[in-house]
Amino acid sequence: MENKLHDYRKSYEKASLIRENLDENPIQQFRTWFYDVERFGGIDEANAMTISTLGDDGFPKSRIVLLKSYDEHGFVFYTNYESEKGQALQNNPQTCLSFFWPNTERQVIIKGMAEKVPENRSDSYFASRPKGSQLGALVSNQSSVIKNRQVLEDELEALEKKYADKEVPRPENWGGFLVRPESIEFWQGRPNRLHDRFLYTKSDSGYDWKIERLAP
Repeated sequence: MENKLHDYRKSYEKASLIRENLDENPIQQFRTWFYDVERFGGIDEANAMTISTLGDDGFPKSRIVLLKSYDEHGFVFYTNYESEKGQALQNNPQTCLSFFWPNTERQVIIKGMAEKVPENRSDSYFASRPKGSQLGALVSNQSSVIKNRQVLEDELEALEKKYADKEVPRPENWGGFLVRPESIEFWQGRPNRLHDRFLYTKSDSGYDWKIERLAP
């Protein structure tokens, strides 16, 4: 039975995006938009982003992860390096990050190359996490097949006892990835699907950005 979704429609009317209002630096433009998302409210995790990778099976796969920092070098998140996404990024570092912020009717799409962050940076972030999250990283062999949930809960209980009065060490197979952007697209919803889209592309010199308007 076909499920028709023809009536799922929305008119995007909250804002516009014009060239004169764009920052020349896409990281600064991203910072402005990220601040707007928090300022307008109505969204739980503004740093939730979709990351798409290409697996050894030839299929792309997308999932949600949390952005933990960003600067002029790029965008950082943390994961298990032996997970499906971790292995995919090490085998094929070309990746895409995307944000959708419905409260501002905006999207950002980032294409770039992923690389591991230095170990001391992963150490610092891991040490800042709540102890429960640290133990969760030790418990889970992310993406591997497990018999049932009880396996996880039993392992967690054992580790809680083991590290009750100790610091939890960062697993060697857990750490950060930095995605260095090659292009960043900003999408602002507009009425009648005539959305505003601007694409920043790294110049050949690598020091500045070309900005172009795209058809919606």
